[in-house]
Amino acid sequence: MVEKKVKVVSGNDVSRQAALFVQTANKFSSNVRIKMDNKIINAKSLMGIISLGSFNSHDVIIITDGDDENDAAEELKEFLTQY
Repeated sequence: MVEKKVKVVSGNDVSRQAALFVQTANKFSSNVRIKMDNKIINAKSLMGIISLGSFNSHDVIIITDGDDENDAAEELKEFLTQY
């Protein structure tokens, strides 16, 4: 299992960012979750991501578990810090 803490930098279009994030997470076979505040959600679920609301300027933890967990964690971290 890999955990990466990320300070999220977000653009103005939160719904587009959420959809692209879910698409990116679904490229990997590993389980991918996001922890924000006291919630942990499935990062491969658009409804899960939307349920967190905007995570602009929040600290989140990306949790990956599986064969490609390192690649998944790194790519999703990059996504959240550059979008």
